[in-house]
Amino acid sequence: MCLPLGALRRWMACCLVGLLVLCAGNVPLQADDGHKGWKLAVQSYTFHKFSLVETLDKVQQLGVRYIEVYPGHRLGGEWGDQVFGPGMDAATQRAVRRLAASKGIRIVGTGVFVSDNKEDWEPLFRFARDMKMEYVTCEPPLSMWDEVEALATRYKLKVAVHNHPHPSDYWKPQLLLDAISSRSQRLGACCDVGHWRREGLDHLQCLRQLKGRIVSLHFKDIEAPKAGKEWQDDVIWGQGVLQVPAMLDELSAQGFKGYFAIEYEANWDNSLPDIMQCISYFRKLAKGR
Repeated sequence: MCLPLGALRRWMACCLVGLLVLCAGNVPLQADDGHKGWKLAVQSYTFHKFSLVETLDKVQQLGVRYIEVYPGHRLGGEWGDQVFGPGMDAATQRAVRRLAASKGIRIVGTGVFVSDNKEDWEPLFRFARDMKMEYVTCEPPLSMWDEVEALATRYKLKVAVHNHPHPSDYWKPQLLLDAISSRSQRLGACCDVGHWRREGLDHLQCLRQLKGRIVSLHFKDIEAPKAGKEWQDDVIWGQGVLQVPAMLDELSAQGFKGYFAIEYEANWDNSLPDIMQCISYFRKLAKGR
């Protein structure tokens, strides 16, 4: 029996929707961003003024395929004020992954997680595993490295240690290396290159120090220091003082393969045009390295 054309079209549409649902939450890795092994992501704090649902729309507009979501990002949409993190039940976790997948986006990490309470850490790792992430970005207490290393092994996740400014325990690379150099290769760095420079460190030398231990980056460019101003604002990549080409040369020489998470902390209400320029600049540079 042949179906009428209209009914056939409806049947085909239903099959397509079903296929998308089955595939959602397991988005395949796609083409590299101009360099084999380099992947642009967005750190969702870039859009913290917006819900995660809105953020996913923005990331899709940017043509970026990966996102690192900060714990506490308000979900929005049907979930309202519920926030991203271990408090999400299994159904919500699946639904959020499917929503991201429907936009061609994969949630690859979460962070920056900070807690002195040992009881908080295993739920975070379990959540990251259940959400099919690759890494957790965090700043563990120095006294907790045995526990964090064990969790990374148990849940088969990488740990990317972020460097908030002083007095963070990891504000300069040697402090991190002192903590992890004899530990699992699952443990490494999330390099916030802007914070290093703001702290007066040579960010290129910092990258060299961490060779072999870099998991991901919170990538950016920042303005030159100004008299009477302590903080150096983010600027469009290539327009600041962080020598983006030199950073990419160093990472290429190291054989780095991983995520460049865009954390653009400027023009909060309308940063998409700025970030589009950053992405275009990055991809042009990456092709030559």
